[in-house]
Amino acid sequence: MANFKLSEIQSKAILDMRLRALTGLERDKLKDEYAELMKLITYLQSILDDETLRMKIIKDELLEMKEKYGDERRTNIIYAGNEMSMEDLIPNDDVVITISHLGYVKRTLLSEYRTQNRGGRGSRGVSKRDEDFVEHVLMATNHNYLLFFTNQGKCYWLKVWEIPEGDKTSKGRAIQNLINISSEEKVMAYLNVRTLSDEEYIKNTNVVMCTEQGTIKKTTLEAYSRPRANGVNAINVREGDMLVEARLTNGTCEMIIASREGKAIRFNESSVRPMGRTATGVRAIRLAEGDTVIGMIAIEDPKLTNALVVSENGLGKRSEVEDYRITNRGGKGVMAMNVTDKTGKLVAIKEVDDTNDIMIMTKKGITIRLSVKDLRVLGRVTQGVRLINIDDKDAIASVAKINYVEEPEELTEGELGEDGTPVTPIDVMPTNIDNIVDRAMQDAEDQANEEKGEDTPTDNDDTKE
Repeated sequence: MANFKLSEIQSKAILDMRLRALTGLERDKLKDEYAELMKLITYLQSILDDETLRMKIIKDELLEMKEKYGDERRTNIIYAGNEMSMEDLIPNDDVVITISHLGYVKRTLLSEYRTQNRGGRGSRGVSKRDEDFVEHVLMATNHNYLLFFTNQGKCYWLKVWEIPEGDKTSKGRAIQNLINISSEEKVMAYLNVRTLSDEEYIKNTNVVMCTEQGTIKKTTLEAYSRPRANGVNAINVREGDMLVEARLTNGTCEMIIASREGKAIRFNESSVRPMGRTATGVRAIRLAEGDTVIGMIAIEDPKLTNALVVSENGLGKRSEVEDYRITNRGGKGVMAMNVTDKTGKLVAIKEVDDTNDIMIMTKKGITIRLSVKDLRVLGRVTQGVRLINIDDKDAIASVAKINYVEEPEELTEGELGEDGTPVTPIDVMPTNIDNIVDRAMQDAEDQANEEKGEDTPTDNDDTKE
């Protein structure tokens, strides 16, 4: 304890050790380890005291890291400050564009509309003022261009995603707040254009327009490929006439134009020569006194498409295009529907096939969506079948063709599911919350009608340019 300055406990612990344990301490090894530690302490202290040495060590370590792990960059960093736009952040979803009689426009996701059976009551589609009603319906995607054609023959542009989004019951926003349209103008026709930057597309695509008095005009889409804030003149409209329809064609289409009195004429697009953007056009159909044009369709392949006509009292039918014989432009046409007091006047003509749905809207804002495949093909001169039951004071305002969206097949309680287990009541409930709400509202409406005792349904003269 005196020689080595040890405590009594330490001394007793050493005395208790065996001889081989004492020899295992290896005194020389401990001395060497102590010397190495002192050298390391001296070296580290020198690093802290010398900045030049510190910088040299950092440089050597970085060079070693570069030699061991350095390779060519696998990504390119470029300047892209002006390549990001608002459109890049908008998903290109399918939407339904609705335009009311007073000029309110909105876009709604297609998924909000469900398919119903023919002859149904429909569901509440738009919250509107008493004097307003839905007049136009269009199927588009968010990245498309929408071309508006007014009754005075002017054309305006708008990106679909720039139209305010709303649900089925919202009123929408006034078109005057979106485009520079005058108070005397009213949107009568519209075109869904996928792009205006593809030179080949706009040069080989035509815009065919038809007026209420039976004048037709064809112009290439290139003439409308440079949007202007104040719009451009699309057709020279005479006094007392107005634009009613505009269609995109490829130059080889067949045109069918229908009138309110149930007449329709079919002729080749090639019989209408291309004209300038401000031209008046030529005669398409010779109308009887008091009759007017209600619509025009462009047929690419008559064997793959049917003509669907709808009357103002909710009757309609699909017929073979071949039933409408090809005649010369400017004739009186043939009968498209047997118009009677029961059917009412003709209000719409659409080209459809089994892959389409149709959406019908009334002046009171009631909407119904039907599958075209549920409508059988009828003769050209028949009255058709009931598409929607409407009130005596109501009438069809608009008919639109949309892409068919197949809904999931519903299971019946008691059937076996995919896993082999019986289907429970919760399994047969619709998975879409919109379907649940819509069906509940329709059931309530049907019940209210039953309590009230109401039934629940089942010669070619060209005009100067």
